[in-house]
Amino acid sequence: MSKKNYKKSRKYKKMRRRKIIFGIEITVLLILSGILFVYAWINRSMDKMNQDTLDSSQIQINSEVKANTDLSQMSGTQVIALVGVDARGVEGSELAESMNSDTIILCCIDHDKQEIRMVSIMRDTWMNMAKYTDEYYEFDKANSAYNRGGPESMLSMLNTNLDFALTDYVTVNFKALADAIDVLGGLDIEMTNAECVHANNYNREVSEAQGVEYEAIPYDEDLGDDYSEVRHVSGALATSYARIRYGGGDDAKRTSRQRIVINLMVQKLKQNPTKIPEILDKVMGNVSTSLTKNEILELGMHAVTYTMGTSYAYPFQLCYGENVVNALGEDVVIPVTLEFNVRELHEYLYPGLSYEPSAAVTEYSDYIARKSGYDEDMIGYVLNQGPGAEADSVIAGD
Repeated sequence: MSKKNYKKSRKYKKMRRRKIIFGIEITVLLILSGILFVYAWINRSMDKMNQDTLDSSQIQINSEVKANTDLSQMSGTQVIALVGVDARGVEGSELAESMNSDTIILCCIDHDKQEIRMVSIMRDTWMNMAKYTDEYYEFDKANSAYNRGGPESMLSMLNTNLDFALTDYVTVNFKALADAIDVLGGLDIEMTNAECVHANNYNREVSEAQGVEYEAIPYDEDLGDDYSEVRHVSGALATSYARIRYGGGDDAKRTSRQRIVINLMVQKLKQNPTKIPEILDKVMGNVSTSLTKNEILELGMHAVTYTMGTSYAYPFQLCYGENVVNALGEDVVIPVTLEFNVRELHEYLYPGLSYEPSAAVTEYSDYIARKSGYDEDMIGYVLNQGPGAEADSVIAGD
């Protein structure tokens, strides 16, 4: 190669190298710009969220639980109360105010196993609402706690009746759930014809709350109430399905429908993680929580990367119906026994932990047994919907 051609070759290579470097710089700049845009969008969306500063002095925790080193060392497990409220037309900071909770779910995030497990608290579960400093019992349905004093009252009920030390919650209304499902493109849910009828009825309220036009799930009456098939439904109809209380299974079945919807949402979110910013933008105005922005984003990432474990309805061993109404004068769900259920609940949420309930829970348990007549001798003779049971309320994970 001549000296002249050699110089041209070197000059060409140098120019080519500069173009490549320039191209890389432009690409990196575009990526960074995209990241900054997404971050700004998410940050703006999160600003719509009502971050609630809880009054910790009003959150009750049993004294033995505070001193329980076993639970405090379970740093790999995080439990958050997820609450759905019947709050048509209510949003923002008003979601932290008093109203009945339609749904209470203990969301257990097991960071060691990278697994999410859920336990639905049946709304009619009979729980003590009195503060532990009081010298009397004031039992009522679990869904009334939020109405008595907002999140602090609800967390106190869970802590004192179930031996937890919960301080975090997330509350949403109908609209938030329905909007999130619509962003995901709807859900495919297996429903019976009877469930279609009930969902269509509930959807008159839900579609109005969401601000969308009413629609009904088509079904063939000639196939009978029990005929079942997978139906593709909108956010409003999926939310309506999750609210159904009628038919076989009553509230236990209703809680299973709620967890079915959540499981299906997580599955779709895993398939479309890029939908997270849009979901946040759409729903945050209808969310109230004690969590920070970073904690919410972290939970979103866990939903995408962690597996969904099994989930159940609480109480695991329970009784309700005519005998309970006759004994207590109230149509409620009672744990059989509370002490047994709390032990089983902790051992499910914290695998490998052998748990003994606190003196407060044992005292409540004895009170329920005396009033209802359902003591430890009845454990094997009542409905079992806990771990190891074959029941409609048991929802498998991924």
